[in-house]
Amino acid sequence: MSDRGHKGELGAVPADTQPAAWQRYCQLLRARAPHERLAQAIALTRAARELAIAGINQRYPNANHDEVRLRLAELLYGILWARRPGPTR
Repeated sequence: MSDRGHKGELGAVPADTQPAAWQRYCQLLRARAPHERLAQAIALTRAARELAIAGINQRYPNANHDEVRLRLAELLYGILWARRPGPTR
């Protein structure tokens, strides 16, 4: 039986990753200091956000800054949250 899809130390082993490689990745993460893990998480979040914005800009090349922000909010939080009435963002 394959270990893929089963819960490991940090969640399910990704389908495209060998279980031994995932286990090693988990060990490397645990060996890092908390501030290093936080910095990595922040960097990955920023990279994902930049990729999302690039995709929006590619799909909507004439979108202004506010429209890009709105579409990003829809992507991240859903249309109901992004289009809710409220203070100017």
